[in-house]
Amino acid sequence: MAKEETKVGTVNKTFILHGWAYSTEKWNPFITSLKDNGFDTELLKIPGLTEKLEAVWDIDDYVQWLNRKIGNNKVILIGHSNGGRILLAFATKYPEKINHLILMDSAGIYHNELPIKLKRLIFQSLAGIGKKFTKSDSLRKILYKIARESDYEKAPPFVRQTMINLINFDVTESLTRVKIPTLIIWGEDDKTTPISDGKLMHRLIKDSKLHIIKSAKHSPQFTHVDEVVNTILKEIK
Repeated sequence: MAKEETKVGTVNKTFILHGWAYSTEKWNPFITSLKDNGFDTELLKIPGLTEKLEAVWDIDDYVQWLNRKIGNNKVILIGHSNGGRILLAFATKYPEKINHLILMDSAGIYHNELPIKLKRLIFQSLAGIGKKFTKSDSLRKILYKIARESDYEKAPPFVRQTMINLINFDVTESLTRVKIPTLIIWGEDDKTTPISDGKLMHRLIKDSKLHIIKSAKHSPQFTHVDEVVNTILKEIK
């Protein structure tokens, strides 16, 4: 029996990696639309976020976790924000397992501007001396507010260290090694991962395509479902 190709109208196995979130309900309209257009779609539960994590992980742990999930399949991978960061690391190690890579407002470009640097320093400080702050809820909440990261406040200690490991991982130098068909989708008004990151990824990933969604912010797959899905359909024919 001939091997069945992954394309619209046949298998089209697709795995989605969400960003930093503890719920995935907002993804339902997007996933439904993909399925209606012939995609065999699965939104993966990510350890430390939507699935339990019981140890500190780094980017390599997430790459191996995803490799186990995919198995021997060759698939389409869609990653949003931190999910895109994981996929970019995966793409440099297991390109043979990917038919198409789709990045939506992906994280992974290391920034050292003052607000980002401040957040990183606060995360690292709280991870190392968190016990000293346990008796001062007000001080701890002030620091979290400065960092603008409520997810970090809610996370257990080993997940906090995992978050630090991920935000310190820079994909920039590896982008030129991504040799698979890549579609980059970005919200024009994204304030979380700036559009300059999308343009840099587009410039460094050979033969990639960049689609900018006007008036969209960090999650166009929620606010501009039809445009995102139609853009994916045009890429994967």
